[in-house]
Amino acid sequence: MGRMLGIFVVVFNCSDQMDYKALGKIYKGLAMAGCWGCFDEFNRIDLDVLSVAASQVACVLAAQRERSKEFVFTDGQTVQLRPGCS
Repeated sequence: MGRMLGIFVVVFNCSDQMDYKALGKIYKGLAMAGCWGCFDEFNRIDLDVLSVAASQVACVLAAQRERSKEFVFTDGQTVQLRPGCS
């Protein structure tokens, strides 16, 4: 779908070694680049990490809904939001 729309899609292969810090860096990078992310084997991530990841995704989605140019991520860092990221 990204190819049809001309949007860069980054695919990540998830493992049980991923922590919330790594996912946070990925989400911030996707938001700043304006590209889409595809997480393969997302079910391998520990439940504790998924709980934090859900709040991180909610933070980015709230900024998208408000059409903000920048927002404060869950770690306190200000992130520039590029239109079109998902």
